[in-house]
Amino acid sequence: MGGGGDRRNHARRRGLEFAAMLAAQISQISARARSNVIFVRYVLFAILAGLMNLLTQAIVFHMAPAPIIVGGLDRLGLRINSFDFVLAISILAGTGVGFIIKYVLDKRWIFFDDYDNPADEARKICLYGFFSVGMTFIFWGSEIAFLAIFGTSAAKYIGAVIGLVIGNFAKYLLDRAYTFKLRAETWN
Repeated sequence: MGGGGDRRNHARRRGLEFAAMLAAQISQISARARSNVIFVRYVLFAILAGLMNLLTQAIVFHMAPAPIIVGGLDRLGLRINSFDFVLAISILAGTGVGFIIKYVLDKRWIFFDDYDNPADEARKICLYGFFSVGMTFIFWGSEIAFLAIFGTSAAKYIGAVIGLVIGNFAKYLLDRAYTFKLRAETWN
């Protein structure tokens, strides 16, 4: 009878080992699936923020009362072209809208970050903005470099896409490490 108990204990132990191995594999698949969901969300949020930026620019550009504002600035001695003024205002408005949308979506759906207190939120927004500016410089630098090296519009846009990919990935890593302090899933 002693041998049967040993075989049962051995079988039970092997069964538990198998269950633990299976649970570890499921956990890895689950972590990978979560990382994939985070990646897809991040890309979609970047596209959405970009589209909202462009839509805001178009709305502001076509609706801005430039002659009234520029006329007032002109009377103050500030010489400015109304087209340049409206273009600058539309870019500023679009950037602001895109920034706010991306920040809110990333905070909630990428980094799962809760509201802390006003000081911490201000720190997060400043860091997020600083990293966004850095990403923009990577994007512009890549776009301009490809145009300067290859001299074609196609190369310029290829450089832009490469710059966006590198810039967004670097920004994700920086936001994960510094802005939202490792609260997000990692990209495996």
